[in-house]
Amino acid sequence: MKAVILAGGFGTRISEESHLKPKPMIEIGGMPILWHVMKIYSAYGVNDFVICCGYKQHVIKEFFADYFLHCSDVTFDFTAENRMQIHSTFSEPWRVTVVDTGLNTMTGGRLKRIAQYVDGEPFFMTYGDGVSDINISKLYESHMNSGKIATLTAINIGQRFGVLDVAEDNTVLAIREKNKADGSLINGGFMVLDPKIFDYIEGDKTVFEKAPLERVAAEGQLNAYYHTGFWKCMDTQRDKQELEDLWNSGNAPWKMWS
Repeated sequence: MKAVILAGGFGTRISEESHLKPKPMIEIGGMPILWHVMKIYSAYGVNDFVICCGYKQHVIKEFFADYFLHCSDVTFDFTAENRMQIHSTFSEPWRVTVVDTGLNTMTGGRLKRIAQYVDGEPFFMTYGDGVSDINISKLYESHMNSGKIATLTAINIGQRFGVLDVAEDNTVLAIREKNKADGSLINGGFMVLDPKIFDYIEGDKTVFEKAPLERVAAEGQLNAYYHTGFWKCMDTQRDKQELEDLWNSGNAPWKMWS
């Protein structure tokens, strides 16, 4: 099963670093947050990734092109035919497809552009700037048991994102803007999607979190998987520092790999 990661935005609210690189390539503990997201999935045996790129997409491509080399001990011998010898190495069991989905394409459009790479099967989808200690296996199980087109992760946390109205059977009834009377149940990403979802996306200008998800919810086809553990989106420099401090403490909740 594949995991699709949206990694093409400009990251304007963390412009201190995103003017040099895509936001998913901003580092936590010396590695891009995109790498952390992928390690979460890999901890549950999901190792086939499709990365939806846009802004400064060459930085992401170059990272993966050089990944094996960067994880190896290497001897560069300039005295004899300019040879390179790789000694010990530790890499990942990953297959990574990096797709340029356009500079100004919206989130729905980016998904639409990678339809050919998911082989007509259900797939995971998330964003390249958020980490969590979510149980990916239970998320998938919730989706399959629901029989619905899409499953999103519902997070109880005070944030500035769209609010979910959820029925007792975990069906999402609506997605709407937050107001003062609302609680704090929000869409935390980490989704599972059926290929039918592509029929709800018109083109490059479609914002996935608006019309497509709202329509799926209106049809009773959007399932909620509740996650009460750790979740954090790196939206600002302050968010980045909080994640960095957690990583440096040795108690990063999303680190589920050895």
